[in-house]
Amino acid sequence: MSSVPQGFRRISENRIREAVGLGLQGFADIVGMVIEHRPARTVTETEHVQVLALTGNEAPVHSDTEFCTRTGRDQVLVCGILTMNIVLGLTVRTTSALTTANLALDEVRFEQPVHVGDTLRAQSMVLSARRSASRPETGIVSCRIEGYNQHDQRVFSCTRTFLVPADASVLRDATNY
Repeated sequence: MSSVPQGFRRISENRIREAVGLGLQGFADIVGMVIEHRPARTVTETEHVQVLALTGNEAPVHSDTEFCTRTGRDQVLVCGILTMNIVLGLTVRTTSALTTANLALDEVRFEQPVHVGDTLRAQSMVLSARRSASRPETGIVSCRIEGYNQHDQRVFSCTRTFLVPADASVLRDATNY
């Protein structure tokens, strides 16, 4: 029987499954460490326009190039909600793929403008990981999340708190993850 590559777990003799997300102990082992998430994502015009339509955001700074030109911008700004969701989405596979609930987004900051065509990457610093007092089968994890553009400028930051399983293998076995 061959060894299982890192990031996978054996399901049967000839089958492995990709492991996503961490449980409480995985986070507890890396408190204070920074996770660099890959791959990065380039913001597309389609995503930008869809988010404006879905949210009903009619602000000209996001949709009117003439308005932007007359107010000193060379192009429209990507809506902050899209920036936030792309950056947070980049972190899910590693940090919160097994999350059972989001608890908080704190200290949310949009720090630099984002434009269509910018490529965003994310990193998470694990701030804390502890067992929940009210739900002992879960752990409460807090991460400081930062998003950067292709110029290494921080464009977004927040602190995110969420629930993870205390024992990831129990959840993985119950859900086929």
